[in-house]
Amino acid sequence: MTTKPWSLSECVREYEAAGIPAITVWRQVLDAPGIAGLKASSLRVTSLCRGGFFPAVDAAGRQRAFDDNRQAIDQAAEIGAPLVVLVCGAVAGMPLEEARKQIADGIAAVLPHARAAGVKLSIEPLHPQYAADRSAVNTMAQARRICAQVNDSRRADVGIAVDAYHVWWDDTLESELQLAGSKGWIHAFHVCDWKAQQADMLNDRGLMGEGCIDLKAMRRQVEAAGFTGDIEVEIFSNRYWATAQREYLAQIIAAFERHV
Repeated sequence: MTTKPWSLSECVREYEAAGIPAITVWRQVLDAPGIAGLKASSLRVTSLCRGGFFPAVDAAGRQRAFDDNRQAIDQAAEIGAPLVVLVCGAVAGMPLEEARKQIADGIAAVLPHARAAGVKLSIEPLHPQYAADRSAVNTMAQARRICAQVNDSRRADVGIAVDAYHVWWDDTLESELQLAGSKGWIHAFHVCDWKAQQADMLNDRGLMGEGCIDLKAMRRQVEAAGFTGDIEVEIFSNRYWATAQREYLAQIIAAFERHV
């Protein structure tokens, strides 16, 4: 998604040429040539984005969400992704407590399918600005409570995708990372930057170093909590998507090395 104008085949080719070791794949770009190229490449697949969107106003809508998430799990298994990132969903006007209940119930409903496929599920808390219609899970603590509710005590099949853009403001972040990490529940770590002035609440994220997040400090906290996986750059940006993507990729690499 960070280099959205490219197809999956182009991403695989360009990332590999740039020395990037891993890729997160978004479902909407999955196609046969891209999957074949991915499997033939040296790139690790870090995760598949995205599942979730569990809350619905009726049983039929909830069933559609279950079916879609099971499909996402199958797609992850096909490309060798160890986890599916969940943007959990919300319905405008639905009480947040009800939405969170439906999210926990939805994750529990598809968890047996995920376990059978050998794929983990990772809840991504989203910034509170998205609580109305994109995700009712907005803090690490809320995500952790769902993990505690649905996980078997001996396993960590459901965990958390920690995205700097969404959680940097939380004054309990470090302690929550320690709590989640002690259970093996930190599955992923995403980085970009938060600009004080944004032209779009979804698609104007900053390149690392353009905003106000202390990403090096956050990385230290995440790794101190036990996370050892890939660090994923995830930038939604109309501005950067309109530029030459190969030059943009070079900027990303330089910004990552300097600020993360």
